[in-house]
Amino acid sequence: MKRIRFADTRCSLAQSLDMIGEWWTLLIIREAYFGTLRFSDFQSHLGIARNVLSERLDRLVANDILQRVPVSPGGKRAHYRLSEKGRDLVTVVIALVQWGDRWVMGPENAPVRMVDRATGEDIDTVQVRAKDGRVLGLHDIGLEPGPGADDAIRDRFSEAVTDTGAVRWRIRRHMAA
Repeated sequence: MKRIRFADTRCSLAQSLDMIGEWWTLLIIREAYFGTLRFSDFQSHLGIARNVLSERLDRLVANDILQRVPVSPGGKRAHYRLSEKGRDLVTVVIALVQWGDRWVMGPENAPVRMVDRATGEDIDTVQVRAKDGRVLGLHDIGLEPGPGADDAIRDRFSEAVTDTGAVRWRIRRHMAA
């Protein structure tokens, strides 16, 4: 099946998935987070075909998620390290691992524990928080057109006043209660 590209879509999630949404890509990012550096180690840890790995690594480097660092000056061999952009993705990877531990594997079957190196305690669940530190649930988060919104987005997220006079974004009617 031919993969659909979202480069022209006015959606941060769609464009992010266009860059990292293929499963090998996130597994490569996970491996880089685990400390894997060499092509051969990525290949052996993931069991991925060389051509697929080469293509994914090239794409991650082109998108500045990984950096290709020569092992020696002028040499052909390189190590791969997470860039700043790639390190920012680690939170997403951790959130997916935690979700998988909870809903797929089950907490008693989690294959890897993520712990605070200073204390050895499990890290907290990744959560969305308000600027004041409050944990926000699904219905605590409002959606508004952002600075890059076009007319279609502004229309989709226009305000709707409920019978109680409260403002509710139209999009919320599509969310689960």
